[in-house]
Amino acid sequence: MFDKSIYIERRKKLAEDVKNGVILIMGNNESPMNYPKNTYHFRQDSNFLYFFGLDHDGLAGLIDIDENKEYIFGNDVDMDDIIWMGFQPSMKARCASVGVEHTLPFDEIENYLKAAHTRGRKIHFPPPYRHDNMIWLNRVLKIPFKEMADHSSELLIASIVKQRSVKNQYEIIEIEKAIETAWLMHTTAMKMAKEGIVEREIAGVIEGLALSKGGPVSFPVILSINGQTLHNHYHGNILKKGFMMVVDAGCETEMHYCSDITRTVPVGGLFNTRQKEVYQAVLDAQKTAISHTKPGIANKELHLLACRSLAESLKAIGLMKGNMEDAVKAGAHALFLPHGLGHMMGLDVHDMEDLGEKFVGYDESVERSSQFGLSFLRFAKKLQTGNVFTIEPGCYFIPALIDQWKSEKKFTEFLNYNLIETYKDFGGIRIEDDILVTETGSKVLGKAIPKTITEIENLMAI
Repeated sequence: MFDKSIYIERRKKLAEDVKNGVILIMGNNESPMNYPKNTYHFRQDSNFLYFFGLDHDGLAGLIDIDENKEYIFGNDVDMDDIIWMGFQPSMKARCASVGVEHTLPFDEIENYLKAAHTRGRKIHFPPPYRHDNMIWLNRVLKIPFKEMADHSSELLIASIVKQRSVKNQYEIIEIEKAIETAWLMHTTAMKMAKEGIVEREIAGVIEGLALSKGGPVSFPVILSINGQTLHNHYHGNILKKGFMMVVDAGCETEMHYCSDITRTVPVGGLFNTRQKEVYQAVLDAQKTAISHTKPGIANKELHLLACRSLAESLKAIGLMKGNMEDAVKAGAHALFLPHGLGHMMGLDVHDMEDLGEKFVGYDESVERSSQFGLSFLRFAKKLQTGNVFTIEPGCYFIPALIDQWKSEKKFTEFLNYNLIETYKDFGGIRIEDDILVTETGSKVLGKAIPKTITEIENLMAI
């Protein structure tokens, strides 16, 4: 955990922003895999971690703004727990470690909330995403399941987003720890990417590396020679020369801060001419976006800069034609790049996604586009100092999408379908780094992971 003063200050700011009522932040419970006592690895709710710091199940945090009191509700362990789990600190000691004075048994929170509800006091809570917490809120506050999100507090959501969007120096240290492990994961994957290896051999090794460094992977590993499938979690293919392997993977630290890195490498270690051309196009698009990153620029603008860079490169290859400014404006480039440039990152790999992208990635200054490709941009609003987000352009040759657009004669003034047809066996490329917005520009966080053609070929030759 961080020093308790950090959690105290976070809760103070939250109460000041929300102004009145009761703030309820539920922790997570254990989640069974196939029977009650066989559970998945426990992961605490990120909002609870951010404001209350305790990484244990069966807890709820409450800030009574009007009474100027803070509580953590949870139960002390009994002897049966100690026998199976060893000695556990008391709830009083745990709460003191994060600067919370009041602790009560978990069941008492029901009476507290019911009394507040009866008196007409506003109960602020973020939208729940775990079904057990939804069931609990339904029982205690009588909120219908279908209306749960509507009853969550937009004021609280906005206040949480305001705080969590700006990372302090201690959070940056944790994120860079996660990238340090990601460096090991990705360089190991590169060295293993040889003909005849089964994808799962590499995926298993790099997930094990994450665990060996103190945390699980921050999301299920994406690793495939079929990189044209953006989130490909199937790991049963055998690596063959002529294919490229996309690895999108990161880890969590023991404090649950995340990394999220993507690298794409040629099986066997050497890029062929066609791979070099497309790879360099993606790398140039990423470098363009990174070079323009600074406070005040909208991430939507960075996205479009990367799209124009990619389109110009694809035109030079012969895959696109015409005026690329017009092509990007029309959305023709989305045949190759059908996703957004990146997303916020921190305690969640898609930071605060449970609170809703309209709060995290959008505001009154920018609306979500309905255009194919651009509509998938998770984070569009202006950057501010302390933001940590990903920049991850890609280029994909998706046979079904190519066939559909070709049959519809879509964007024939910009797309060279005759040449595109010959790339339907290419797969895909994505390059991703984690970026900190500084006071004057940006910084690529963590230990540099090879990403130029020369760097990758040199490493894979070892």
